[in-house]
Amino acid sequence: DHVSELGGRSMLVRRTEVFPVECVVRGYLTGSGWKDYQRTGEVCGHKLPADLRESEQLAEPIFTPATKAETGHDENISEQRMADIVGRETTDFLRNVSLQIYQEASTYARGRGIIIADTKFEFGRDSDGRIILIDEVLTPDSSRFWPAGSYQVGKSQPSFDKQYVRDYLEGLDWNKQPPAPGLPAEVARAMTDRYLEAYQLLVGESL
Repeated sequence: DHVSELGGRSMLVRRTEVFPVECVVRGYLTGSGWKDYQRTGEVCGHKLPADLRESEQLAEPIFTPATKAETGHDENISEQRMADIVGRETTDFLRNVSLQIYQEASTYARGRGIIIADTKFEFGRDSDGRIILIDEVLTPDSSRFWPAGSYQVGKSQPSFDKQYVRDYLEGLDWNKQPPAPGLPAEVARAMTDRYLEAYQLLVGESL
C-alpha cells in the first residue's frame, strides 16, 4: 500500500552484533596516518620507510584498524590490538577481505580518474553467525577520493570527500564541542558539487 511513498528511499536491514573496530585500508600516506608517521615513523604498527612525503603512495596498501569511539575521534590501533578485541581468526578474515575490496575498488576508480587514498569498512555478525558488511562502502563519506589528474606528492590533495567541510571547520574559532556551527550555503553547495562529480566519474552518468 505504501510502495509509492517508500520506493527508492528505504531498505531492508538485518540486526547484527557489531565488531567494535573499523577496518581501515590505506594506500596513500595522508590524514591521521600521515600524522602518526610524522610522529613515530609508523602507522598502526606498520614500520614505514623513512623520508616518505605527505600523500605518497605506499609500496602496498596496509590494514590499519581503529577503535569505534562513542565520542570524539576514533583511535588508530595495531592489528595485534584488534586481535585482542575480536580474536585472531576474525581479525585475519576482516583484514584479508578489507584489503581485497580496497584493491579491486581502487583499480576500478583509478581507471575512471579517481584515486582512493584510503577507506574504511564496518562489519558485524548476523544471527546465523555470518560476517557481513553493515554500513555503506566506497563513498565520499567513508573514503578519501582524490582527482587523479591533479595528484602531486608532498602536499594535501584536493578531494571529492568530506575533507572539504573538515578544512572549513578547522579554519573557524570552534572548540569542536556541540553545538556545531552551521555551514554557509556556498560551502554546502560546493560539497554537494564534489559528491556529484565523484558519482559521475565513477558511474558514468549524472545523478
